[in-house]
Amino acid sequence: MCVALLLPQPVLLAQDEKPSVAFSTIEPGASLPAGWKNLPVVHGKSITAYTLVRDGHTTVLQADANGSASALMHEGNIDLLRTPVVAWRWKAEKPIEGADNRVGSKEDSPARLVFFFDGDKSKLSLFDRAKMDLAKHLGGEELPYAMLMYIWSTTAAPGTVIANPRTGRVQMIVASGLPGDAGQWQSVRRNVVQDYERVFHEPPGRITAYGLLTDTDNTGTTARAWYGDIQFLHGP
Repeated sequence: MCVALLLPQPVLLAQDEKPSVAFSTIEPGASLPAGWKNLPVVHGKSITAYTLVRDGHTTVLQADANGSASALMHEGNIDLLRTPVVAWRWKAEKPIEGADNRVGSKEDSPARLVFFFDGDKSKLSLFDRAKMDLAKHLGGEELPYAMLMYIWSTTAAPGTVIANPRTGRVQMIVASGLPGDAGQWQSVRRNVVQDYERVFHEPPGRITAYGLLTDTDNTGTTARAWYGDIQFLHGP
């Protein structure tokens, strides 16, 4: 994935009262829920296919990447003081051959959960602000202040923090990918506030958007993953 530079920066929305993503309530084969957009991470990238499918007695989101990189994103305004914890299920068919999230030319993942954060960009380094200005010039969109991703990866053990090879404003935390995880549903629960403070060394601003991303644009391979419901919880 190429840093997700050109995903649109959402406008300010009313605060989400009960934030959640409930794919299980939708019929398989139906259109994606309102408000969700399949967006390439960079203009010209191929699109990952996201479809609602049956898994046992429930509906899940299936992602199929073929040398592609696009994120299924939703604008949002999540109050992390009320709901600092995110819980979700996902399953990756298999690891991506040749992928290494520490290396820009190999930075792909079969499954990611993505969060955009607001913040005071005047505090950023000249280098980071220059990167943001360049991204806006190339794509016409503002970059978020910070981006936190939870990723399925065999690059490192779960809990490991990996900075995006191209910018420190995108940080990744490995959430799954141990031997035996492939082909199995994994239930994950993370405290977003604690994780953000750990990797960015400051309290988080509001979440302006969230989404899912399955990408193989750097390795040029294929990947399939499934995503279950996502919940934002009070904690602990």
